Amino acid sequence: MPLTLPSSAYARIALDNIGQEYPNKLDHVMNTAVDVRSPRDLHPVFFGSYDWHSAVHMHWLLVRLLHRQPDLAEAGDITALFDRQFTSAHVATEIAYLHQPSRTTFERTYGWAWLLKLQAELIDMARTQPRAEPWRDALQPLADAFAERFLHYLPLAQFPIRAGTHANSAFGLLLALDYAETAGHGPLCNRIELSSRKWYGEDHQYPAGYEPGGDDFLSGGLVEAALMRRVLDTGELVGWWQRFCPTSESLQSWLKPVAVSDRSDPKMAHLDGLNLSRAWCWSMLSPDLPASLQEPVALAIERHLAASLPHAVGGDYVGTHWLASFALLALT
Repeated sequence: MPLTLPSSAYARIALDNIGQEYPNKLDHVMNTAVDVRSPRDLHPVFFGSYDWHSAVHMHWLLVRLLHRQPDLAEAGDITALFDRQFTSAHVATEIAYLHQPSRTTFERTYGWAWLLKLQAELIDMARTQPRAEPWRDALQPLADAFAERFLHYLPLAQFPIRAGTHANSAFGLLLALDYAETAGHGPLCNRIELSSRKWYGEDHQYPAGYEPGGDDFLSGGLVEAALMRRVLDTGELVGWWQRFCPTSESLQSWLKPVAVSDRSDPKMAHLDGLNLSRAWCWSMLSPDLPASLQEPVALAIERHLAASLPHAVGGDYVGTHWLASFALLALT
């Protein structure tokens, strides 16, 4: 599916947001008074775009655009930004932050996963565009740190988090799996498969009618299904979907886009992200769905995109600091 808005619009909004330090919502435990510092001091790579994880996935958006369209009009601005941001010194500061006391759960697992997704895109881009090699190499130690955090955390996590917001376990595993496969990280691939099977393998008749919550930007059920499509072989997936699939009545809640009553409210604006992430999940699932669902799902994707794509690059900053990256997920 082609971009339905100019790529430059996505690039421009990301460039503007990444450089905007305030307003800023820190995920920051202060151990002492020394920790009272500005976002840029704490996170010299990912200080903008309202919060750390949004800065990460807006960087991913720029890498993905530049990877797919090397001659993008904003290519010079993007290259200059990455040359400034992706340096060994800046990344070392980000890593040092992780190793300070009380930082074990920093951005777990949403931010971890987006950082790995960003690095996966850089690794892939560097295979055909040598200009990405220094950015890839500079960011690799931070990716290594988050991969290790996943490997430590997942065996300890007895239950998945099924919320439709940042902590959602399936979303974190889905993006981390992109990195593990792209980087050839066998232990992480294996651990993600084990956790996915343990957490979701026995789910049945998912209660889709309970979705969405009022500030969801993910469908817990659809993200889970997208993850299981990746970790199960074709034969297993057919049986799993038959058990997991909601009732016909309940399924309707996944097929209709959600209205957003106030896009200036940071939490309500999440619902535009829900529409976009549903379109993304349905697009991944579509090739393996039963024939009876093909037409309804195709229509659902179209309607979800129509409902929220126009708001990805225009409107209030509480939405535009992150929505364009979810739009690009859905479109590519």
